[in-house]
Amino acid sequence: MDRFEWCDGNLYTGEQLVEQQTGVALYDGNEKTAFEFGTLILTTHRLMWRDQRNRTCVICLPLSLVIYLEEQPSGFAKSAKIVVHLNSAGANKGSGPFNQSSNSFIRLSFREAGEKGFLRRLQETLQQKKWATSVPGPSGTNPQLPRHRPGIVGIERSLDQRNKETDKNITAAFADLRQLMEKAKDMVNLTRTIATKIKDKQGDITEDETVKFKSYLLSMGIPNPVTRETHGTGDKYYTELARQLASMLTKPVEESGGMMTLTDVYCRVNRARGMELLSPEDLLHACELMEILGLPIRLRTFDSGVMVVQSQSQNEEEIVNTTTVLVSERNSLTAEELSQLLGVSVLLARERLLMTEKHGGVCRDEHIEGLRFYLNLFLHPPS
Repeated sequence: MDRFEWCDGNLYTGEQLVEQQTGVALYDGNEKTAFEFGTLILTTHRLMWRDQRNRTCVICLPLSLVIYLEEQPSGFAKSAKIVVHLNSAGANKGSGPFNQSSNSFIRLSFREAGEKGFLRRLQETLQQKKWATSVPGPSGTNPQLPRHRPGIVGIERSLDQRNKETDKNITAAFADLRQLMEKAKDMVNLTRTIATKIKDKQGDITEDETVKFKSYLLSMGIPNPVTRETHGTGDKYYTELARQLASMLTKPVEESGGMMTLTDVYCRVNRARGMELLSPEDLLHACELMEILGLPIRLRTFDSGVMVVQSQSQNEEEIVNTTTVLVSERNSLTAEELSQLLGVSVLLARERLLMTEKHGGVCRDEHIEGLRFYLNLFLHPPS
């Protein structure tokens, strides 16, 4: 970890984005670090890690230091990892989070999967060695990235180079997609007009036809989704987006047991918005404002890094007591068994059991069949 440097996350002149993956933790050798849940970014020159909770926390590692890679497949209760063996850092290395480390390798832990594709792109990038064509550093021996911020001319050159490398067929395909989106907007406006006429002339159309047409309207998405075009790019946009998301998600979250993972929220929201898709970053910023605005749902991050949207009425003590009772009634439970009892995802069921364990309600037993939870008899002795 002493090879990493602090950086601002911006690309240098001639540097291009290759791949990125969320939910990645960094290990110093075999030891855990404070960099537990972030986005791993691969460029043609560097490996960057950005904290998903504090986006100003960004560290980077030059690819020129990488010797070779190893893949560690996932196991029971263990995420898949990529082991990166490193050379020593040069004398002109910038400041970083670690001044000294006894390990010559790091491990990248992929807690949201995606390690196969990332490893393939990382191997391809290392073989290409595009960083070797960059401007040499002060020593004149080792190729180094330029330490200055790219100006407008540098940005224009980078964009022009990226555009030239883009396949013409893909460009044509995206042009067709933009035309389709414009047509879809016209379709939405048309359906709203027809829906108003149906409402005014209920006697001229059968009930079955009304129900059928309303189902078509529902598939087109939520009416008047909040967009940057209608609400700008500042705080007003995120505030209005948070309010709309809360009004849309409150009932589904309650029906899901009071919690819903952020990935499920992302899929549900974009399906409802139709052609006005929402980026993961905008969704996260809006969810972070929910509690501040006093909305009925809020964003919560568990100790494991799992992010969920949770109902404000959700009582943590009640969850712990309910889970403890269920484990006591059935002698023991796994996350899969609890998910079937409560009708929630296995991921949320596991978080409930871990929360209950943290409060002393249950204790775990790790064996070859998996992770199973039992009643904590020290705090809940049998009567």
